[in-house]
Amino acid sequence: MLTSQLPSRVEPYKLAARHERLEGQVALDKLPRLAEEIGAQTGDCQVVLEFGIDAQGRREIRGHLQARLALPCRRCLVPLAQDVESDFLLGMVADEALAATLPASHEPVLVENEQLDLLTVVEDELILSLPQVVYHDEADCQVSSAQLVSKVDGEEDDPKPANNPFAVLNALKGKK
Repeated sequence: MLTSQLPSRVEPYKLAARHERLEGQVALDKLPRLAEEIGAQTGDCQVVLEFGIDAQGRREIRGHLQARLALPCRRCLVPLAQDVESDFLLGMVADEALAATLPASHEPVLVENEQLDLLTVVEDELILSLPQVVYHDEADCQVSSAQLVSKVDGEEDDPKPANNPFAVLNALKGKK
């Protein structure tokens, strides 16, 4: 099944029984938790989902997504374009107790009332795929290399002679 926009809700058990494939895109501005994490985004996330049943009879979703996100640089906080891509394998479960029975290769996805919210699934996978830290190259970053150097506690930019707390005592000693 080919769509330009991925449907927001599907009946995953029926799709798995028919070994359906969904391809489409999700508008990044429709993902509020992603926006909380990295700021408002524009553009689309390309998604491919293959529904099926594995050899042990488990219903699963094999997925691939990719998106170009504007992630804030950790030094200067100016957005930096990054490609994010993920391959994932989800095991459909009706309740959380069944999630423990899935093999380690499968991430559980909760199907409630035989409905699955695909936008939530895509948003979860995008958030999990975000890089830990994003930096501009030093030449492109708005924070200079001098600002990146850590200073020792108490160290100033222009070293000045320290005031000697015993200078007063030294002056009194010399007046005898």
